[in-house]
Amino acid sequence: MSFKKQQVVDALKQVIFFAKKNNIVDLNMVDDIEIKDKSIKITIIFPKLGDPAVGIVNNSVAKTLKAELGSDISVDLKSVSEADRGKGPLAGVKHIIAVLSGKGGVGKSTVSANLAVALSKTGNMVGILDADILGPSVPIMFGVEGQQPGVIEKNGKPIMLPLENYGIKILSIGFFVKPDQALMWRGSMVNNAFNQLMADSEWGNLDFLIIDMPPGTGDIQLTLAQTYNIRGAVLVTTPQKVATADVRRAAMMYRQEKLSIPLLGLIENMSYFTPEDAPEKKYFIFGQGASDHLASELNIPVLGRIPIVAKITETGDSGMPIALVDNSPVTKAFINIANKLKTKVADM
Repeated sequence: MSFKKQQVVDALKQVIFFAKKNNIVDLNMVDDIEIKDKSIKITIIFPKLGDPAVGIVNNSVAKTLKAELGSDISVDLKSVSEADRGKGPLAGVKHIIAVLSGKGGVGKSTVSANLAVALSKTGNMVGILDADILGPSVPIMFGVEGQQPGVIEKNGKPIMLPLENYGIKILSIGFFVKPDQALMWRGSMVNNAFNQLMADSEWGNLDFLIIDMPPGTGDIQLTLAQTYNIRGAVLVTTPQKVATADVRRAAMMYRQEKLSIPLLGLIENMSYFTPEDAPEKKYFIFGQGASDHLASELNIPVLGRIPIVAKITETGDSGMPIALVDNSPVTKAFINIANKLKTKVADM
C-alpha cells in the first residue's frame, strides 16, 4: 500500500497536544515528514523536551498512523525543542526566570519589578510578565495601569504587543481585569490566560523574561514547569520561620523529578529596618537566620537582602520602581542581586 504526504498530515490532525488544546498540525509542531515505501520519518517540535507530553504525543502519533495507514508501516520519530529550531513565540528569549514565593505578602511583586529594572540597568534587554492572578500589581509599579497592550496579526493569529516603560516590556493579567473586579477563574481559564500571555505575545529578543508568579503551588506553577523552557527560579521570602516554611514547600515542588527547574537562589525581603536618620543602624524586626537555614537546606545561595524602606512602597505606588533611583541603597542591593543572578545563569 502506498500513501501520500497529505494522508499523513490528515492523520496527524487527530493527535492533540493537550497543553495547548489543539492538534499538532495546526500548532505547527510537525516540522518535517519523509516518506519512503512504508517508512515514515517525522520531526516534531515541542516547547520543552523534558515535558512528559513528549512521550504521550509520540506514542499517539505512532498509534494513529498505524491505525490510519496500516499496521505494517514503520514510524521513526524525532523530537526537537523550539529553541533548537529557533522557533516559537519565546525563541528570542534567552533566559526565563520565575520569581516564586510560598505565600502572599512577602513582596514578591516588588522584588520582581525591581529585579527587572536592575537587570536592565546592567545592560540587558528585559521583559516582565505579571502572572499573579490574585494580585496583579506590576501595572501599578510600572506606571501603566489602565493601559492596554496592542494587537497585531501574525500568521492569521492575533498576537499581543507588550507595553513598554523604562525600557522594559510588560504584560500582566491585570491589563484584562477591572480594578474593582473579583477574579473568579477556574484552573482551565487561568492556564489559558497564562499561555496567551506567554505564547501569544510578541516578546521579541530578550536577555531575561522575569515572571512574577502567583503565591503557592497551583495551576500556573505546573503549566510553567511542564510547558516552557525555564532557566531557573528565584525564591522570595521574609525572615520569619512561617514564611520560610511556605517557601520551602514551593521550592520542593520544583525539586520533583518531573518538574525539575533549577533553584537559582533566595532573596530575603524586609530583611531589616534602617532609619533614614541613622543609616548605620539595623533593626531585625522579623528575626534572623531562618532564610540562611533554608538556603543551606536547599543548597542554594542567598542572592541578597532587601531592607525595609518606606520609599520602596512610595516609588512602587507612584509607578517608578525604586531600583530606578541611582543613589538608593536598595538600588545597590538589587544591582548586586542582578549581577549574582547573571553569573549564576552564565555558569549553568
